[in-house]
Amino acid sequence: MGTATQPSAQPSGHFRLDPATHELLMSGPPPKPLEVKGEPLTLPEPVFPQYPSKCGDVDPPAKYLPKPGNPYRSRYSWQAVSRALRGWLIPYLRSITLPGEFHPIIAYLFTEYKCNIDCHYCWAFDNRVKGMTEDTARRAIDWLHGTGCRVLALMGGEVLLRPQFVHKVVYYAAKKGFWVYIPTNGRLMRPEVIDRLADAGAAVFNLAVDVFEERPELPKALKPIWPYFQYLIKKQYVYDYAVFFNINITRINLEDVKQLTEIAHDHGIATDYHINESPMTDQPHFKHREGNSTFITPEDWPRVDELIDWLIARQREGYKMVNSVRRLEQMKQFMRGQLQEWDCRAGQNSLVIRVDGTLCPCFPLYSATYDWGRVEEPKFDPAQLQQMKRVCQRYCYSTLNHNLAYCYKPSRALKWVLRQAARGFQGTTGAFQD
Repeated sequence: MGTATQPSAQPSGHFRLDPATHELLMSGPPPKPLEVKGEPLTLPEPVFPQYPSKCGDVDPPAKYLPKPGNPYRSRYSWQAVSRALRGWLIPYLRSITLPGEFHPIIAYLFTEYKCNIDCHYCWAFDNRVKGMTEDTARRAIDWLHGTGCRVLALMGGEVLLRPQFVHKVVYYAAKKGFWVYIPTNGRLMRPEVIDRLADAGAAVFNLAVDVFEERPELPKALKPIWPYFQYLIKKQYVYDYAVFFNINITRINLEDVKQLTEIAHDHGIATDYHINESPMTDQPHFKHREGNSTFITPEDWPRVDELIDWLIARQREGYKMVNSVRRLEQMKQFMRGQLQEWDCRAGQNSLVIRVDGTLCPCFPLYSATYDWGRVEEPKFDPAQLQQMKRVCQRYCYSTLNHNLAYCYKPSRALKWVLRQAARGFQGTTGAFQD
């Protein structure tokens, strides 16, 4: 089958990692899930609404709205800026000053692994996996808080499958000072759900869309959720959260990527781009392994190159993008299997908490059976991570982990914060490497 990269050591075509590393990570017994201690813990019932005047179809304050000639919001409140600095800057400073390697800045909490749609490129799609329990969620948040971590990215699957549960998670995490990030395909993003999560303290909504009109291989489409999208955009000026599009570049949506980019720009929100990846490790449950129409082949490289050049040109015109120009350029290398080591910080400053409470360094290794520990009992070994990353970095394109690696030089992070402050913290780019 065609894949996003064509590493030389890929005997089966069903995974990208080299066979020796794959065997090391996948041959052991599954790690032991988090066990309940005594009476299972629960999450507190959220108070709703905390801000009654913000709920429903209300007009946003004019001071936050875009100004004439500029589609992007005028500014964020100092409360929102303070929340972001507490979430990102303070844990970052902590991590570079304290001894040891394990200082999480961001944690990906997989509350769900199930999904309500079936994107053909998504090898994580497995609806047999049960969602996270309240006991695991609460203990995970409490443990992360003790480590100094203050950024919590909820992950799936589709996070909004259980809206009452995710409302509890967001409320509890936000009350403990976490900057909370919510990704969704938008199908379940009803206005009342938006209000509840925003009222609870969500900082960012990441709307994953790949096409405008839905198609069988790519059901993450904007048109079916257009009314929800309009409500989400309007209410960002009321609750002071941020919104951006998360777009996966495949061989069959290149024109849609351009269209979605223009829609995002017209609505004053940022975009984040990924380039389609085949599984890093073998996924026997993945039913679209053979003949997948979304995976990029060498014949597609010139067209993808043209799209990347178009995106770079738009960024230089002032379009808000999470990806830096340098990182967009590196998509071309990654697509050709030529990405070099980039000092990945997974398992050190970022980590994944699976639905059963076990840990792994990053999303591509979610299915690995290597034992990195569980909530309250991490077993990340710097030597093992370093050895593994010498190999796996060449097969991985991760914007967040790459930004963590790049900004781990303090002068770079400080320069970015000062640049954002000078601009009044307008918009959200995240691109450290401009």
